Amino acid sequence: MVYRDKRFKNSTAIGLIAGMAAGISYGLNPLFGKPLLQAGVPVSTMLFFRYFISTIILGVWMVARGESLRVKARELRLLAVLGLLFSCSSITLFESYKFIPSGLATTLVYLYPIFVSLIMVLLKKYPTWQVWLSIGATTFGVVLLCLPQGNIVLHTGGMVLAALSALSYALYLVIVNRSERIRHISEHSLTFYALATGSVLFLLTSIPEKAPFLQGCNSAASVVNLIGLAIFPTMISMLTLALSTRIIGPTRTAVLGVFEPITSILIGTLMFNEVLTPRMLSGIAICIAALLFMVLTTRRSS
Repeated sequence: MVYRDKRFKNSTAIGLIAGMAAGISYGLNPLFGKPLLQAGVPVSTMLFFRYFISTIILGVWMVARGESLRVKARELRLLAVLGLLFSCSSITLFESYKFIPSGLATTLVYLYPIFVSLIMVLLKKYPTWQVWLSIGATTFGVVLLCLPQGNIVLHTGGMVLAALSALSYALYLVIVNRSERIRHISEHSLTFYALATGSVLFLLTSIPEKAPFLQGCNSAASVVNLIGLAIFPTMISMLTLALSTRIIGPTRTAVLGVFEPITSILIGTLMFNEVLTPRMLSGIAICIAALLFMVLTTRRSS
């Protein structure tokens, strides 16, 4: 059962497209993030600017359109919690990279559709067998797609951090869909306050860093990449994520998130000459087949 926003009662297609857009846009992280890391930009600085620039752009756009940024104190507290959850998902993922390969971390983070489904079951909202099948197939596809070859370092701390990243993201999706307190708040306002919370959090986490805060940010290319990182895998991803979650529910939106690792892999292959193996192609094919199955059965049932 999907707890739909009444504004989008008959717009399942919009929710599916928004979910795909959220996954694809978030998958653009390597396109902008990898050059910044190569330029020596500290992770905390990169995360701060991606959220801060997004907050400014979205805030200016909302004011220009005449949208109010005013929310009640009790609503603001929940919006801040959402911002902390989304930000913690980023922090724990980056921290997990210090202990385990990025491919293994990505595989573990894709546990979040399972977490979403389990949380929904606890709330007595049961996904259909088609959705469970899609979750299983896409999870297997992501394992083929992202799991590194050879000996894998199974560092307990790194695996826990990656799992916490998945859990934080799952809780964010469920709260956006289920909370009555913020039901009337637009996706724009919801995303704005989540981004603003992240900006403050990442600014605070950058204080203990030994590297200069603006290290690597002194070139035009770095500025362009920071802006691109703020717009596409941050602001657009969060806006479409909120829209999709409210229309088709957190479980189906989570399954559509498989476009993120697919996009990241393709970006690495096309832009950074990374190897695309037959195993990875098999993983992509399985994921796409599972998504097509879910999309078709979702539209039919709608």
